[in-house]
Amino acid sequence: MRECMDVMLLAVLQGIAEFLPISSSGHLVLAQSLLKINMPGVRLEVVLHLGTMASIMAYYRTALRNLACGVLRGRRASWTTLGHIIVSAIPAAFFYYLCHDKVDAFYEDPRAVSGFLVFTGIVLLALRWMRCGDGPVTGARALLTGIAQALAVLPGISRSGMTIAAARMAGIAPGRAAEFSFLMCLPLLAGAALLDYLGFTAQPGAADGLPGWLLLAGAAVSATVGYAALAVLVRTLRGGRFWLFGVYCIAAGLITLFAA
Repeated sequence: MRECMDVMLLAVLQGIAEFLPISSSGHLVLAQSLLKINMPGVRLEVVLHLGTMASIMAYYRTALRNLACGVLRGRRASWTTLGHIIVSAIPAAFFYYLCHDKVDAFYEDPRAVSGFLVFTGIVLLALRWMRCGDGPVTGARALLTGIAQALAVLPGISRSGMTIAAARMAGIAPGRAAEFSFLMCLPLLAGAALLDYLGFTAQPGAADGLPGWLLLAGAAVSATVGYAALAVLVRTLRGGRFWLFGVYCIAAGLITLFAA
């Protein structure tokens, strides 16, 4: 019973924090530390990543379908968009390749996670006082957004928060900034799930001990909650209230900093 509750709670946290700019990795670390929740295993991490991928693909199904059809038909605009997505993924992959040992150490340090949450909050609050443009995604803007995504490899730094903030500061329109932020994360979510799976299979005799139905339930919960969180984020961004998440991040970071 406790194991089932832990899986469901972690699935809800993943679904909410993967899309709202409050850092899913940071909240999972803090939840395990403060609430004494144990991550049941690597296979659960894989299915939770797949669940959040599914919610992105469902929410942006039209954009993904148009992109795929355009690429297959050789449309220049679609190939340009695909190129922007690939360019944006390079900084995070390169950063993690070079620094993954140091990055992984932060996952064992709740106080560092709290500090990174405060940093995320400051970046989000800065949007309230900045005049941002309403332009399209360009190669330079995609690279800048990708560099912001690389910072989110650190637990407590929100991927969606940093990429959307960077996209808006670079002059990308609100709706397009959100769409590009989540399309560009699909290769990284797929890569994270693959790395988790390979790490699991590389361990002789590795087993999570979780029944298949519970893993599927966790994926379904993270996907459902993630879809709702994604809709909330897009509405908040278009309404000019995105910076309010910064208040939460700073408060959560400071509270957990003293409680950790």
